[in-house]
Amino acid sequence: MSAFLSEFLVTDDTTILLGLIAATVFLLNNLYKAQPLVHPILLGRQSDVARVRNPGESAVYRNYSTGLMGRFPLRPAKDVHILADVLKPDSDAPRTLWSTKITNPQLQDRVAAFGTGLLRLAGLEVGESNVLLLLNDSIEFIIADLALASHSIPSFTLTASNLLSPVLESHPPSAIIIHASMLTQILELIYDAGEANRNHTIVVVGEPSTHAMASVASKVKVLKWADVEREGIRVEKIMSPVPKPGDVFTVSFFASESGHIQGAQLTHANLTAGVAAVRALLPLSHVFSQVDTIVSAHPMGTAFGRVIAYTALFEGTSFATLESSKLFHADDYTPQINVADALSSAAYPIPSPTIAFVKSGHLETLVDAILKEARKSFLLFPFAWRHKIAGISEGFITKESLWDRLVFDAARARVVGDGSAALRAVIVSPGPLSADTLTPARVALSVPIINCYSHPLVAGPVLASHALDLQDLSTGVSTPAHSGPPSINMEAKLVGVDDEPVENGADPVGILMVRGPSVGKLTSMETSYVSIPSGEDEGWMGTGVRAMVQTNGAFQLLG
Repeated sequence: MSAFLSEFLVTDDTTILLGLIAATVFLLNNLYKAQPLVHPILLGRQSDVARVRNPGESAVYRNYSTGLMGRFPLRPAKDVHILADVLKPDSDAPRTLWSTKITNPQLQDRVAAFGTGLLRLAGLEVGESNVLLLLNDSIEFIIADLALASHSIPSFTLTASNLLSPVLESHPPSAIIIHASMLTQILELIYDAGEANRNHTIVVVGEPSTHAMASVASKVKVLKWADVEREGIRVEKIMSPVPKPGDVFTVSFFASESGHIQGAQLTHANLTAGVAAVRALLPLSHVFSQVDTIVSAHPMGTAFGRVIAYTALFEGTSFATLESSKLFHADDYTPQINVADALSSAAYPIPSPTIAFVKSGHLETLVDAILKEARKSFLLFPFAWRHKIAGISEGFITKESLWDRLVFDAARARVVGDGSAALRAVIVSPGPLSADTLTPARVALSVPIINCYSHPLVAGPVLASHALDLQDLSTGVSTPAHSGPPSINMEAKLVGVDDEPVENGADPVGILMVRGPSVGKLTSMETSYVSIPSGEDEGWMGTGVRAMVQTNGAFQLLG
């Protein structure tokens, strides 16, 4: 018997070598397989859910990191209470805002000078006047916003240029701040409305044309920005009482889906809560820092765009907005969302962007262009694609892989430029973003992509997916990607829910309602500071968006 077994146990060198190779491959496959960047348990429970719900409603959902009994973060730091506090007094490192390199002390000096000049030359009254900001995103917008807020003078902003005429008619401002190219257009609106005999004050950024100045009526006062700021430098600064966190600092006018014009009344407390929520979009291992450069596709006339800009100010980062964020133009030109616009810093002398707040159109065009370039490596691309997909399916993503160096780095550089290597996070809002877009985007950019939902009435994200949630939940059809759980200081629920399917275990579907410290108040077009009753108790605000809550607590917007 032993002789019989020995015949089968006889091995030669080839057999031993093949066995060692098989064992080595097995061990390498297990030891060096990409490990998920976040534990799957965290992705399986992204929201804390209340144990009870009202008939026709879902339960109340909170971000898992906050918990049902946790306190909402109200500010990014304990000493930040109002808008002016986002400029840290102990930080004097220079950063670039659009085309201007500036430190916090220099910015504070310009804010104080411009505020004093406005009170002296424009005749504004502390706590009584209001000013319409018709500025494209720029450092002048920041200076004007902070200056007005420091003297408790609310600003009016627009989320779209076609709202200008109705807002001027319903809310005549005490003064208007515009770019020089828009002076003729504003004067025409004033004259067409029959208000040429009413006193108007217009502050112009830049040098107005001779033709525009010649058409100024006798009761229209036109001041140059430089003269206003120079006046504030020349005299002693005017110090007004410090505003309270609950004071209104702006009203952002927007058009609802039905076409009605509404105003989002935002307080200092709304904005500081929004900054805290934006900072929480990135995990602790990827937090904002002074070496970052933030670019944004969201106009500062919107609540979300405003909060992104003030997050950059708080963090001390360089900041600029994309060309497509401009709302006001001297002609009929409309900026297009294209590859040249997305992540392009060529228009401003800022460092290469590291964090980008873009819209879904930017992401889609950018990804299509990068993958088109990558496919030109027709021999390596199939292998690179397969290995990148395998890593993402395991919950792992990196820009440092062999396949990035061989294929995707060059493709990104050809599309975005040499600064493509600096990008480390992309935040997409407001959507809709197709679930089929996410995996190709993660392959093409190889950075965390966060899908957010923002609303004109909320200063900050309403919903936001986890930065390291790499799950592919697409169903083969063009379904919207999930927008994650509520942000860290937001509660959410659905109303108009069909109770019977939910009782049988189905995911609830209904209209999304939210509340939290970053939610502003809705104002009517008739009166500036009277809240419109929502018909809902306990501070809930309807978004008008239909959504479904998945089993893991992530919300999926359905339209």
